[in-house]
Parts: sequence; structure tokens; C-alpha cells
Amino acid sequence: MRAYATERTPRDTCPADAPDYPNGRVPVLELEDGRLLLESNAILFYLAEGTHFLPDDRFERAQVLRWAFFEQYSHELNIASPRYWGTHNLPMTEERRVTLEPKRRLGYAALGVMEGQLRQNDFFVGGRYTIADIALYAYTHVAYEGGFDLGQFPAVRAWLQRVAAQPGHIPIKQG
Repeated sequence: MRAYATERTPRDTCPADAPDYPNGRVPVLELEDGRLLLESNAILFYLAEGTHFLPDDRFERAQVLRWAFFEQYSHELNIASPRYWGTHNLPMTEERRVTLEPKRRLGYAALGVMEGQLRQNDFFVGGRYTIADIALYAYTHVAYEGGFDLGQFPAVRAWLQRVAAQPGHIPIKQG
């Protein structure tokens, strides 16, 4: 496994109009040749290439992508936003107030999809720990900070424990 140097920078140091950082998004992976790779799941996919975190089987790789897309469009969008508002002490504007209930409803729906998959599987793809699990773990293990109660999701809670037991595990707050 290859080691990478990390540099933590505050969110507000990445200007939205900077040419190397379209729309000011983080994280960013700078490659040895200076190219930049943006978006967390693209970075995960890139780093996992040639490792046991990304299956060799074509169908299983597609399943990893399926869960990564699910994470971005159904999970992160609805679970991470309320968490971010609270953990960063953002004011509950009218816009946020109006979207909070739909985000909670859709966040619980996403957790329900995860619960269904994990009732029959220890991990999301191929019966083993992959980057699909890494992507989904990030905000699921701190979902309570966004007001989500995982009490009704025993398979998700058991999966969180399995992921936390993986070698090299780093919780979001420690990273």
C-alpha cells in the first residue's frame, strides 16, 4: 500500500473561483505530476486501484460504483448537511429549516436501504470491506450529530462496528 502525505486546510482557504479548485470543493488529491483529482469518491477509487479495497471482478467494481453514487446522491446529501449545520454552528435559516424535514425523511430512507443490504451481507460488495464501505461509513458513523437515530437500524449499527474494527480505521473527527 502506498503512503500519501496529507495536508489539512480550512474549508474557507479554497476560493470558489480558483482555477485549480472548481467550485471550491474539497477534498483534493494532488498527484506526483501535479495533476489534481477532486471529489472524495473519485479519490477513493483512484487510491484503491490495485488494492484489496477495490474488487477485480467487473460486476463487483460496478457495485462499488453503485454504492458510491448512492452515497453521493441519497446518503451524503441528506445526512451530512444537517450534521454540518449543527457541528459548525450555522444559523438555522429559513431555507435550512424548510429543507430539514425532507432531508431527515430522505436520510432515514437511505439508512433503510443500507439496512436492507446489510441484513443479508456483512459489507456492501462481495462480502468484504471495500471503498463502498469507506464511503458510506464516513457520515453514517456520525449521523447522530445531524439528529439521526440509528436505533431502528441494527444491521447498520453492526456494520459500523465491523468497519471500526478494520486495520487503520480513523474516525472522521480524528482525521
